[in-house]
Amino acid sequence: MKQDFAPIGDQDWPRDIADMLSGFAGGLNVYRTMAHHPALLRAWSDLREHVVNQTSLGAERSEVVILRTGVQLGSSYEWHQHIVRARKSGLDDSRIARLGGPLDAIQGEDVALARAVDELFLQKRLSKATLVELRSLIGKQGILDLIATVGFYSTLGYILNSFETPLDDDISKELADNPLDERG
Repeated sequence: MKQDFAPIGDQDWPRDIADMLSGFAGGLNVYRTMAHHPALLRAWSDLREHVVNQTSLGAERSEVVILRTGVQLGSSYEWHQHIVRARKSGLDDSRIARLGGPLDAIQGEDVALARAVDELFLQKRLSKATLVELRSLIGKQGILDLIATVGFYSTLGYILNSFETPLDDDISKELADNPLDERG
């Protein structure tokens, strides 16, 4: 069954989303998998633009939320994909590695962000204490962007995990050349 959802190659790319092949959709295996449902991928585009590029969280905080979401989902693809993106956003390896471990090992404002992700997965809501902390840290829009980011990447994680979507070759090579150094 998972072979039915293998990432779609250029030669088999759906004609009704041909315009998306040269953009984000053709660049990652997760979207090449989602291309099995062209209407969904097209609809996904606007939300992706906001969550990935226009979020009020900013690049570093967004990567913290995405990495912790990947951990909660048990999504190897999301974790590894976002090690590379997190590095580009300014996170060092020790900070990234801590996000993969217990909450009490996480430092600084990352604790509040990771706790929020954990609460969304475990309690299906943010606690009042976490809402107060997040409000002062990232504001109202930031809270909504955090929740949207967790939801967005959860959907991707479910796709990735269900169909065992392979990590993109460039990410595999980057991590083989520069593995995560948990000591930083």
